[in-house]
Amino acid sequence: MPTIAPYGSWESPITAASLVASGHPTSSPRFVGDETWWLESRPSENGRLAVRRHDANGIAIDVLPAPWNARTRVHEYGGGAWAATDEGTLVFAEYSDQRLYRLAPSDHEPIPLTPANREMRFADLSIAGGEVLAVRETHLDGGIRRDIVAAPLDGSAETDDTAIRSIVSGSRFLAFPRISPDGSRIAWIAWDHPQMPWDGTELRVGILSEGVVSEFGPIMGGISESVLQPEWISDDSLYAISDRSGWWNLYRVGVDGSASALNPINAEVGGPLWQLGASWYAVLDDGRILHTRMNGTSSLAIFDPRSGETEHLDLPLDSIALNAVRGDRVLVTGGSARLATGVRELRLGDGTLTDVRLDVDELPTADYLPDAEAMTFSGARDVHAFVYRPRNADFTGPAGELPPFVAVVHGGPTSHSALAVRPNYAFFTSRGIGVIDVNYGGSTGYGREYRQRLNGQWGLVDVEDTIAAIEGLADAGIADPARLAIRGGSAGGWTVLAAPVSSDVFACGVSYYGVADLRALAEDTHDFESRYLDGLVGPLPEAAQVYHDRAPINRVDDVSCPVLLLQGLDDPVVPPSQSEAFRDALVRKGIPHAYLAYAGESHGFRKAETIIHSIESELSFYGQIMGFETPDTPELPLWRP
Repeated sequence: MPTIAPYGSWESPITAASLVASGHPTSSPRFVGDETWWLESRPSENGRLAVRRHDANGIAIDVLPAPWNARTRVHEYGGGAWAATDEGTLVFAEYSDQRLYRLAPSDHEPIPLTPANREMRFADLSIAGGEVLAVRETHLDGGIRRDIVAAPLDGSAETDDTAIRSIVSGSRFLAFPRISPDGSRIAWIAWDHPQMPWDGTELRVGILSEGVVSEFGPIMGGISESVLQPEWISDDSLYAISDRSGWWNLYRVGVDGSASALNPINAEVGGPLWQLGASWYAVLDDGRILHTRMNGTSSLAIFDPRSGETEHLDLPLDSIALNAVRGDRVLVTGGSARLATGVRELRLGDGTLTDVRLDVDELPTADYLPDAEAMTFSGARDVHAFVYRPRNADFTGPAGELPPFVAVVHGGPTSHSALAVRPNYAFFTSRGIGVIDVNYGGSTGYGREYRQRLNGQWGLVDVEDTIAAIEGLADAGIADPARLAIRGGSAGGWTVLAAPVSSDVFACGVSYYGVADLRALAEDTHDFESRYLDGLVGPLPEAAQVYHDRAPINRVDDVSCPVLLLQGLDDPVVPPSQSEAFRDALVRKGIPHAYLAYAGESHGFRKAETIIHSIESELSFYGQIMGFETPDTPELPLWRP
């Protein structure tokens, strides 16, 4: 018989320490010979990214041992930090110095391939013959330069950077370098400020002469068309993804610029290019195209360009990323509301889906996992969200009491929250605190129109949509209207800080490295996002007054609730000065709050001790503000006037 106890105060076996002990996020799996290798975050090792594989007994082991860290800082978000040959030679970008290294089976330790020059970074790696093809980012006194390069695998560029061959540049940003089958051409994606890659990019093709581009031109895209992932079909035609229809769909493109839609659908075969090295489709050996498709949730389908027929694959996954294909073997990452996220292998022949390496060693039992459902709410416009209701087989709430709920605002803001098993959500829901994951206007996964709802409206539409979703829960009798909270990180942290200065809906807010001052962000943030605000708010100096009026830091007098601020002190994306300025304003206003600063943490917490401390502090904060006990949780000291 379940114990009756107030929502929020339930005892749970899901501890903050267990989240770290069992958790190790995975990504970027690849076939290497007969093996599968993947990238794995190690919270117990200060969050380093290790390349791993299985040994003969099926135990996950390091290919890249500690303290080596395969992580690139290109665009600050990285991506494509490692590649390997079928013979087992690994090439990776080392986080500490951003050099490229080689680790062959015969090497005793990684061998540097590029000079000891902290001003160069490499990403989007692939190996072709005796060279590493990469996007290079060079930080100079006069600014940043990016180009596509080839670095020799033999290590000859270690002391001579002229041995790194610059193939092509010509734009602020580059991605997806692809050499044609006969080696005569190279294709890539390019864009310039103030565009972001989901706003407008160009597919360019250049003629190669002695290993460098002699001439090139755009064949698809522009300032209002986002083109992604070119792949050669033949020496004079490619596949690519474009959103010219309003949805990222597949096209066949000739080097002469001709383009034809392959399979128009109202779903996304593509996504926001926050990290390099992404893929959304692959051409199978028989010429058919395996691709992801998303409209809220994700699935896989196979399209046959010859017949025009589509086969939809029935998989028990709600979020799917396509990573690698070899024959009928497919490596995917993703999960569902009941299946943990992680690396899996799909056999196309019989539909078998096998776990390779999940993000957690052990999931909580179903008795402590929340039920999850997709819901749409009506406000000024339709808002999509995923709702995770409280669940704990050992407890139930008192008759007539509704649970507190936390609205989670994802970062980006051009991003998407997927329906998934989220142990950090279960940490709260198993204690009687509900969670609603809001895909507010501006989110991806619902087409270009939905994505562009945030243009010029950041701080308005995201706040309105989050309020509409969580008030919809309260109106439906699912959530306690007096105990609604909001939490988010980065751009989501901005919405957390913007909501309490424009409404009194929330009892409290929790901001993880959130933006407080738009003008400071525009001046201080890194190059990749330095013009992002042109589209989200407006260009400077023309929109200077909008920047001032909309920034939460300038509206602290209107703050209606306590706030918890959590910040990494090494964050290059949202510097600590943002959180510290908001903290100082809260002190002046006399509003209860806490500010937690973590040394050695960047944009996104990676260390085990940080993760444990931050989530326990968050729980204590909710309990103190919304009026429930939090058993076995250290009390967070709050500043009070």
